[in-house]
Amino acid sequence: MEDTNTVKQLFDVGAHFAFSRTRRDPSTEQFIFGQKNKNDIFDLEKTAEKLNEATAAVSEIASDGKSVLFVAGTNEARAIVQKAAEKAEMPFVCGRWIGGTFTNFKEISKRVKRLQTLRDDKEKGNLDKYTKKERLLIDREIDDLEATFGGIADMKELPAALFVVDPRHEHIAVREAVASNIPVIALASSDCDVRNIKFPIPANDATA
Repeated sequence: MEDTNTVKQLFDVGAHFAFSRTRRDPSTEQFIFGQKNKNDIFDLEKTAEKLNEATAAVSEIASDGKSVLFVAGTNEARAIVQKAAEKAEMPFVCGRWIGGTFTNFKEISKRVKRLQTLRDDKEKGNLDKYTKKERLLIDREIDDLEATFGGIADMKELPAALFVVDPRHEHIAVREAVASNIPVIALASSDCDVRNIKFPIPANDATA
């Protein structure tokens, strides 16, 4: 019954709609049920099965006290993924992926530490000693750092997994995760290469 309800929920949000067959990546062929109006249609029973696998993996990670980094750079997904990450108290990057976030984590951590230091100094009033112009420049630096690193400010170590919406769009993040032996969970449409995705969720990735 649970899978039946899941399939219905997926259908109701249009998760079954994929791209045209000409845009299909061969790795997603196993998840295609058929075609309608020249567009591929996902087999939602397989989608539900993969969603359950991904959910179980995330639950296990969370129960171990580890983190999952949520990533979404597309306009359709940014707001809802950030909201979900904040609700789960997980780190997120909902914007442009910063190259080296995984593969050069030591350097990225320095920028995050700079953000934390400036945050603390501002909260404690330690910036009052500066001139108005200097404080303005510091505020701009804080804003820039917040926009870039705010979502990972509390990420002290590499996450136990990466969750992305549209791995084709987030190919750099996926590549870094694979290079860093971080398993990838991805909501992926039919144009995505899912060969390096440990937990692919084949569905319309614009419904996020």
